[in-house]
Amino acid sequence: MQNNRKRKRYSAMAEINVVPYIDVMLVLLVIFMITAPLLTQGVQVNLPKVATAALPQKQAEPIVLSIDSRGNYYLNIASNPHQIIDPETMQKQVASAISASKNSTGRERQVFVKGDGSVGYGKVVEAMVLLKKAGAGQVGLVTDPTRTSSRS
Repeated sequence: MQNNRKRKRYSAMAEINVVPYIDVMLVLLVIFMITAPLLTQGVQVNLPKVATAALPQKQAEPIVLSIDSRGNYYLNIASNPHQIIDPETMQKQVASAISASKNSTGRERQVFVKGDGSVGYGKVVEAMVLLKKAGAGQVGLVTDPTRTSSRS
């Protein structure tokens, strides 16, 4: 009987120690909990309405693409700036104006999008993409400097 007691005392442990694995899993869990919110692209925000200063005028008149509340495009450099213009024609006219400006002055002409407050965000982004395809390096957004938010 004494031999059996000695064997039990000195026998090898057959169990796996899982405590280090639990520690590793908790560290990974904390890392994923911290980084997961940072990976989301669509953050819901209320865009601010702030008073802005006007940009200084460069030599050439800027190209302004206006979008009314119905989503129609108007181009200030078109033959009739108050007439609706289709996206293909607008893109061609902007491309020719930008290339002419680069050839004559060596600088790119300023390009702005002036969207109605009630027009959808997607329509403004679509207009910006069309302007980029036409060769505009940078596209600015026009805001109303008189409208300010009630928040500080």
